[in-house]
Amino acid sequence: MQEKGRSEEEVRSLLREARRKDLSYASGRILSSMCTSPLEVASRAFCEFLETNLGDPGLFPGTRELEERAVRAIASLLGCVEAKGFIVSGGTEANITALFAAREAAKRSRPEVVVPETAHFSFEKAARMLGLRLVKARVGEDNTVIVEDVERRITRSTVAIVGIAGNTEYGAVDNIPALSEIAQEHGLYLHVDAAFGGFVLPFLKELGFPAREFDFSLGGVCSITVDPHKMGLAPVPSGCILFRDPGYLELLQVESPYLTQPRQCTLLGTRSGASAAAVFAALTFLGKEGYRRVVKRCMETTLYLRDGLRSLGMHVHEPWMNLLVFDHPRRREIAQELRSRGWAISRTRRGEIRLVIMPHVKREHAEKFLSDVEEVAEKLKKSR
Repeated sequence: MQEKGRSEEEVRSLLREARRKDLSYASGRILSSMCTSPLEVASRAFCEFLETNLGDPGLFPGTRELEERAVRAIASLLGCVEAKGFIVSGGTEANITALFAAREAAKRSRPEVVVPETAHFSFEKAARMLGLRLVKARVGEDNTVIVEDVERRITRSTVAIVGIAGNTEYGAVDNIPALSEIAQEHGLYLHVDAAFGGFVLPFLKELGFPAREFDFSLGGVCSITVDPHKMGLAPVPSGCILFRDPGYLELLQVESPYLTQPRQCTLLGTRSGASAAAVFAALTFLGKEGYRRVVKRCMETTLYLRDGLRSLGMHVHEPWMNLLVFDHPRRREIAQELRSRGWAISRTRRGEIRLVIMPHVKREHAEKFLSDVEEVAEKLKKSR
């Protein structure tokens, strides 16, 4: 740190210089991220509530009320208006919190959790932090967990099973109804990671797309992770963890005697209210009708890309939602060429090319992407 501070204009100049190095969602060329540009109304709310601290909620009762209203709205969207929870930093914190509750409820000496092979890496973090043994169940050709394999891996040490509603590589949705039955039959905690799918799946069926059930309408589901900073169009960081039974929150409580609230059940102590206010703003501004429109546009663009890529000879997985994976014998070279043209794409662990069609990806961006894929494919064909 320098001895004397700089002027505001100098500071802003340094910030602008750094920002120019970043990619921009507005360019439409970020096709690898599950995040997007937040709504302006949500961004404004975030800035207005920057100084609030939900770790000491007695000082900020209005902000706490906004969090409660946001959580209640998400809970109603996910099939149980009575579900309780809070706004968190994102899916990682939410998943850790859920497994923390499951471990505390079961009280096994050597606790295990059964997760799909496709589970998000946050479960690896959770297992290491909480002293859990992560047991990975196999997935089938449709990239969803094999339910029979989950059941085979349950032992006396199992404290929870996990299902994914929109996995990060393929967007695939596990058979949560079957997992719910298994959880109820064995008396186990079932956590659903719907970080991506939580703001997509509820609207797909209404729009005429096939969609699996995944939420609290299934009796065995104990908790759900959902990320408003993904398809909820809230600013980063804005996640949410919900519990069907508020009793799970009591298992997480620790005393916080010098604060205005005597006990806390969140992983974070100091917790910005900005995210809660922003999530409330986004939910209130769009409503179900607005989110339905957003999902419809994303799905239309996804299907346009699916058809265009297939017409170019690519092998394209049928999309579960607005996430598209395609393959080609020369996929590595295609990926390199696309990146050299400014497209931010990613690849699955198998090496296929992965695209996430978020709201910032418009039809004109999809057209340009297909044009570049066609040019790249032709170039590679001539180089044989």
